[in-house]
Amino acid sequence: MPTSTSKYQYVDCDPDKCIGCQLCEYVCSYTKTGEYNSYRSRIRTVRVDEVLITAIACRTCENAPCVRACPKDALDQDPKTGIIHVDTTKCDACAWCVEACDFGAISMNPATKLAEMCDQCEELEEGPQCVKWCPKEALFITTPDQRAQKSRRELIKEEIIGTKTAG
Repeated sequence: MPTSTSKYQYVDCDPDKCIGCQLCEYVCSYTKTGEYNSYRSRIRTVRVDEVLITAIACRTCENAPCVRACPKDALDQDPKTGIIHVDTTKCDACAWCVEACDFGAISMNPATKLAEMCDQCEELEEGPQCVKWCPKEALFITTPDQRAQKSRRELIKEEIIGTKTAG
């Protein structure tokens, strides 16, 4: 059961716009590591089926399962932003956080042996670089409430269009 019930902002993707170019992955890895390596990205491009492509990043879940699952208390969630931080002195690469994440948004860095997840480029004034550089503007910052409101608007629009074409 997904745990995206949260009050916090996160990076989301519009699969109708995403073309699977993976530029978000390369921009992220370069921003975080200084190298273009999609395996070191904190956002993942995922092909769900033949035609659906989307990108997945940390959803900043409220009462985050990854934080609760960590046996060493190496993960901490900022109460204001929801961003998960890793205490490098406590993380021992057990990967319980990876298992606990319903979205597959956490990876283990093989070099540092630390958990990594999206922190929305909080150290940069202009925010998430994946959002900034997405060539199709498929990535955006949202909250679960904003996303639900957008979905409701789209359903209403579909119903109105369906009523007009049926009549």
